[in-house]
Amino acid sequence: MLTTKQTVLAVVTLCTGIAFAIQVPTSDQISIASNDRSDVLPGFGGAGDEPRAYRPDTSSLDFVYHNHEDMTRYLRATTARYPNLTALYSIGKSVQGRELWVMVVSASPYEHMLGKPDVKYIGNIHGNEAVGRELLLHMIQYLITSYTTDPYIKWLLDNTRIHILPSLNPDGYAASKEGTCDGGQGRYNSRGFDLNRNFPDYFKQNNKRSQPETEAVKEWINKIQFVLSGSLHGGALVASYPYDNTPNAMFNSYVSQPSLTPDDDVFKHLSLTYANNHAKMSRGVACKSASPSFENGITNGAAWYPLTGGMQDYNYIWHGCMEVTLEVSCCKFPPAYELRKYWDDNQLSMIKFLAEAHRGVQGFVMDPNGGPIERAQLKIKGRDVGFSTTKYGEFWRILMPGVYKLEVFADGFVPRDVDFMVVEQHPTLLNVTMQPSKRNDGPYYRPVQQPAQSQYRPQIAAPGGLPSNSINGSPADEGILSTLSNGFNSLVNNIFG
Repeated sequence: MLTTKQTVLAVVTLCTGIAFAIQVPTSDQISIASNDRSDVLPGFGGAGDEPRAYRPDTSSLDFVYHNHEDMTRYLRATTARYPNLTALYSIGKSVQGRELWVMVVSASPYEHMLGKPDVKYIGNIHGNEAVGRELLLHMIQYLITSYTTDPYIKWLLDNTRIHILPSLNPDGYAASKEGTCDGGQGRYNSRGFDLNRNFPDYFKQNNKRSQPETEAVKEWINKIQFVLSGSLHGGALVASYPYDNTPNAMFNSYVSQPSLTPDDDVFKHLSLTYANNHAKMSRGVACKSASPSFENGITNGAAWYPLTGGMQDYNYIWHGCMEVTLEVSCCKFPPAYELRKYWDDNQLSMIKFLAEAHRGVQGFVMDPNGGPIERAQLKIKGRDVGFSTTKYGEFWRILMPGVYKLEVFADGFVPRDVDFMVVEQHPTLLNVTMQPSKRNDGPYYRPVQQPAQSQYRPQIAAPGGLPSNSINGSPADEGILSTLSNGFNSLVNNIFG
């Protein structure tokens, strides 16, 4: 039976020696915030909590395209000017040696804020889709210049660490040409690989050789547990959500059909959040007469066209991070004079989307002494794609309002099931204390998502939470059939983006 417990302000010192202050419930039960307006998340109901009208400060960032050298100078100058709000780091280098820069924008840019989620935006995975790259630079500029003037932005940066990677494919961008709306010049990395077809795939074996840019992202999201992610693309105007691929179909590219995740309600909500706050996306108007239209400006990825090796499916299945692909411009590389229009169209959507990381449930998994349990495996009952705790025992899961059951598994501890409720106005704070098992039960089991039309079944969790019967994250029996289908995917991708 669910009960509401009054929260207390506690100072907790974990076994890591890090002291922190958070609101925690006095038991494993639910803590729902009080009626104090300070507990209500901006943008989740109530009058007067919307962000102010967005007006970019363009004093140090013009609406022009920035090549890699210009972008690097801007990012370095920005972090020097705003050291308390920004931190610049690289996750690796492209094939041609260009740094893959990431800018953290947060009230705590250099250190993880305990109990606060990490989120990310990635742009320019296709080098010739250039609008997202510039939107992310302007997003950095907007966040840092609005922190002291806009309460909504201050709340967002005080409670979130935002990681922005403007260009995942700087080599492809360098080979692209401004004013080119279609075509594939610059789409691929310098070795000719489509980076959004280069990730491990659950449904099919991906035989493509992993690229340095892909490996950098994989290592990045293995180190930082991201809760929410958006990947900015161009060539259409739609928010596309997982799954991008479909199971058990040799020639699935010929027939597009939905491939839905167990969290389909959440992914639709995230996509609608972006589309409804966009100036035009929710109208669902096709970019061209021959292009598809999208109801309410959103689509399931596989229903649009299936693909193997996509980044958003990898984020979700491998790491429990909910990523949505955001197609933000009909023209892939429009003239620079149109960039301000694209910023005006997308800026509110980009802010509102990030705030969704604070929806659902969050908390800690601890041992009886209050120490964190790292890499505990969790899932919401009935939603068999799992997620895990950080080294501090933290977890987050974006959920819509409702009643749920959290299942928790950890080596050396008795599994736990905890009932909880999610409401609209606040995230639910839920802390779980695990009791040691009387003997070593060996590797723990957790359910993982199986391809559609097959039974969910528990499997031993391999490193990284992957099913042990997979190669590169994929069933091992696809072979040449997957290769043929992947080749057809490449043809479709050049047509549709």
